[in-house]
Amino acid sequence: MLDKLAAVEARYEELGREMARPELTGDYERLQALAREHSSLEDVVTIYRELRRLSEALDGARGIVEEGGDPEMVALAREEIEQTQAAIDALQEKLRLALLPKDPFADKDVIVEVRAAAGGEEASLFAADLYRMYSRYAERQGWTVELLDSHASDRGGFKEIIFEVRGRGAYSRLKYESGVHRVQRVPVTEASGRIHTSTVAVLAEADDVDVHIDEKDLRIDIFNASGHGGQNVQKNATAVRITHVPTGIVAVCQDERSQLKNRTKAMAVLRARLLDAEQRKAREEVESTRRSQVGSGERAEKIRTYNFPQDRVTDHRIGYTRHNLPALLDGDIEDIIEAMHADAQSRLLEAQLA
Repeated sequence: MLDKLAAVEARYEELGREMARPELTGDYERLQALAREHSSLEDVVTIYRELRRLSEALDGARGIVEEGGDPEMVALAREEIEQTQAAIDALQEKLRLALLPKDPFADKDVIVEVRAAAGGEEASLFAADLYRMYSRYAERQGWTVELLDSHASDRGGFKEIIFEVRGRGAYSRLKYESGVHRVQRVPVTEASGRIHTSTVAVLAEADDVDVHIDEKDLRIDIFNASGHGGQNVQKNATAVRITHVPTGIVAVCQDERSQLKNRTKAMAVLRARLLDAEQRKAREEVESTRRSQVGSGERAEKIRTYNFPQDRVTDHRIGYTRHNLPALLDGDIEDIIEAMHADAQSRLLEAQLA
């Protein structure tokens, strides 16, 4: 293990020297790839260096005890041995987690798509609730949120809303949100309660390094942006629809008044959807005989139920239940995300030990 960690440290230092080479200044793609690998090794190297320092301190304290001499010095050394060993044990557990396979997109920004599903107008209102929940959570994390595209409903909800979340670790935290979210409440739009659903898709934001798109494979249509009920709200055609012809994947953006801005945002959505399609295809090939329910991101999964009459939310993947829905919909979802993260790590550890 120590030899492996020493090799990781050597690679980390090599990457640092490589990134500092002047001739790489103009090679953005190469620099980005090096920086990504360098960042992925940083936690392991930091823990390894601290373990090495503590091990040296432990050896020194043990030497004092073995030599004997001044009783007070020996007593202090014994105390240091106890404290240092406890710190080493804690770091070793932390190291085990740090050595787990990394999600290569963990630190990516994300594009979140929320769509009203079963339930008509009430599902649209629930989609708006989810958008607010994620926006408020992002604020708590110090992340930024930018609207990319939306289709409002007549009562102030959203048939569909797509937004970008920028911030370190955004994908690693929000990736567990993909799936079907169900709400049970007495709706604003009808007299008796039914179950309504909205779907959430969390896509890692892709760049040219992750997904190469050939311009000749794109069909770009420009049209007038429309508001509620389909009426045109702009005289100039600024809305952009981009179709990736080989896959049929489409991205639309019409919220900006600038055609260029809409095109830029639509391309970001398209890249993220293409990357997501590639990831799902790879997962299907690897897990053809066994699929993991937790964290697979399958859109068909009914992952969570928000029960308003009982002020309760339940995540069905891990059987986690909590109360206080108003706080949750105001962005207080860290406990659910942390529970999902801990469960995913536990499963990885079990697989590694097996």
